[in-house]
Order: sequence, then C-alpha cells, then structure tokens
Amino acid sequence: MSAPEVAAAPPADLAVVVVNYNAGDYLARCVTSVVEASGGLALDLLVVDNASGDGSARVAAARTPQVRVIDNPTNRGLSAAWNQGALAVDAPWILFLNPDAEIWQGDLSAFVKAGEGRPDIALLGPVIRNPDRTIYESGRAFPGVLQAVGHAFLGPFAPGNRFTRAYRQTNRDRSTEREVDWVSGAAMLIRRSAFEQVGAFDEAFWLYGEELDLCTRLRDAGWKVLATPQLEVLHEGGVSTGRSRRTQLMHSQSIYRYYRKHRATGWRRATLPLAWTALRARAELVALRDCVVARRARDRAR
Repeated sequence: MSAPEVAAAPPADLAVVVVNYNAGDYLARCVTSVVEASGGLALDLLVVDNASGDGSARVAAARTPQVRVIDNPTNRGLSAAWNQGALAVDAPWILFLNPDAEIWQGDLSAFVKAGEGRPDIALLGPVIRNPDRTIYESGRAFPGVLQAVGHAFLGPFAPGNRFTRAYRQTNRDRSTEREVDWVSGAAMLIRRSAFEQVGAFDEAFWLYGEELDLCTRLRDAGWKVLATPQLEVLHEGGVSTGRSRRTQLMHSQSIYRYYRKHRATGWRRATLPLAWTALRARAELVALRDCVVARRARDRAR
C-alpha cells in the first residue's frame, strides 16, 4: 500500500515534521508553540499521524490552520514516518519534533541561524527541559563499551554513578554552545543536504535509537553536531509510548541494533550474543522496577 499523499506547501525557510500517535492535546500545544516561535521564518508545518485513535491530529489542524496532515492507515513506526514527512517537505532545514514537545524559550529563526553560520554543522539540538523545568541531559557522548555497560545497569537505579554522569555529560554547562556526539530525538534541526547525503533515518530503528544512529552516520561522514541554547524546548516524554515492559524491550532491541551496526566490529562480533542477553536482562529489570514504583504509587493513593 502506498503512503498517503498530501498537498504540497509553498516554499519555506524551515520545515517542521511532527510524527503523532495518540498525543492528545499535547500535539495541539506543540504545533501552536511552533507557529508562535517562528521568528518570522516561512514555515511548512507537517504532522504525520500514525493511525492515532484519539483524533489529535484533526484537533491540532483545526486550531492551527497552518498545519498540513498526512493520515497513515497504520502505525509505520517513528523512523519511517519521519522519512515520509521529510519527502513531503522542501526546505533547506527540517526540524523533527516530538508531539509532546513544546517551544518554551527562544525562536526558530535564531535556531536556524546558528546552523547557517556553521557550514560544517549538520544537526542541532536545543536545550531540553523536563516538565518540572529541570534540564534534560541532551547533548551526550558516544559511550565506550565499559561506560555503556556501567550506564545500562547502574543508570536506571543509581543515576549519579560515574558511568552515567560521563555518558550524559552531566557536568556540561547547557547554557553554552558546544559540539557534541549526539542529541535527543525530541527536537532535532537538520540540514537537508546532510540528511539526504547519509540516507535519512534507518527505518530498522522502528522506535528508539534512531537519533543515535543518525548522528553516528553524520559524524562518520565528516559532519558535526551542535548543542545550542538558542532554543529551549519543554518535553513531557512518554506520552505516545508510555512506560511498559514492551517499550523497555523495544528500547533494548534498538540499542542492540545500534551496537551490532556501529560498534561490534572485528573481535567484538563475538560479543553479540552476550550483548543481546545483557540488554534483554536490563529491559526486564527496568520493567520490574517500573512495576514496583507504580504499585507503590497506587498504594499511597488509596
């Protein structure tokens, strides 16, 4: 079945692609914040709806007439829907934005200018804040094997451990601009020419890990990734996916796929069965922790 078609938009300075799946009113707030933070740019604002059942895309389009919508009959996954959106827009810069993210400070014009002033930059990430306005530690390092193992098993239970702090670059000042290895997929601004050069998103990453893979391929191709405070985004997180054993398993599968694709070269190919087993065990442990936390919260509410 071919993907649904959507009418072409006028030429734009910036295309904003939002993939939606049952994000409720968060999506309407997301697209409204984009329009309000345009900074005078000509925007092409596109929502790719992955067969939501809550009508959120229709509500968002009704509230914000600038929104175009592609309605997919099935959930194609995040990477495929982002690629679908990228093919439907024609602007030199594309902002990929989660539906539960909202522009909070700054404007998109300054964000784009930060990239235009650096022709070596392919992708930019803004400052991301949690719902309580604390900093979400985007702009991270590619971890070594030991650091990755330490973070994977200690991070969910003791986030202050040295492996997690090094991986998340906890001590980095997010109020200053800096080149980084990769940024969160909640909000990513990418130069279209670089995106096309490396072949867009790898659709084998159905959900999770797609931004890590993309940033790795961009850097391997000689491009740089920039974290900049020119824009700040509030990100609720987990609105479309929730927290469940299934999502934890999907996350671990994506990390395994990334390790197999980018890190398991030479003798490390022999570690693939161990990596698969360890990541599966981690997913089960984190899912069990989440279940215990949720049960205790319900008990306290009674």
